[in-house]
Amino acid sequence: MNLGMPEMIFIFLLALVVVGPRKLPELGRQLGKFLAEFKRASNEFKNQIETEMLNIELEERAKKQQNPQDPKVLPPEEPWERFMRPLTETVSRTREELASVMTSNPEPAQPSIPPAPAEPPASAKSADNT
Repeated sequence: MNLGMPEMIFIFLLALVVVGPRKLPELGRQLGKFLAEFKRASNEFKNQIETEMLNIELEERAKKQQNPQDPKVLPPEEPWERFMRPLTETVSRTREELASVMTSNPEPAQPSIPPAPAEPPASAKSADNT
C-alpha cells in the first residue's frame, strides 16, 4: 500500500466529515492502540515460531548424538601412552626376533678373528739390517 501525501489528506478530511470533529481524536487513539496491540501480537507470534524451530533443531541434534549407528567416541588417550607405545612395540619386536632365533637351529657361527699380519721372511729381515 503506497499512500502519498494527497491520499492521506483526502482520507483525513473524509474521516473528519464522516465521524465529526468531536469523535475524531478518540478514533485516532483507538486506532493507535489497535495498531500497537497488533504489532505486539505479531512479534509474540514470531518469537513463538522461532522458539519452536530452535526446540525442533535441538531435538534433532540430541537424536543424532544418541543414534547407535554413529561411531562411538573413544576416551581420551593418556599422554604417557603416546610415549610408551614406541618403546612397547620395540620390546615386543625384539622379543619376537629373539624367540625366532632361539627356536631355529642356526649354523655354528665362525669366529670373526682377523688374520694376523704376515711376517716378512727372515731373509728380508737380514737384508734390512745390513
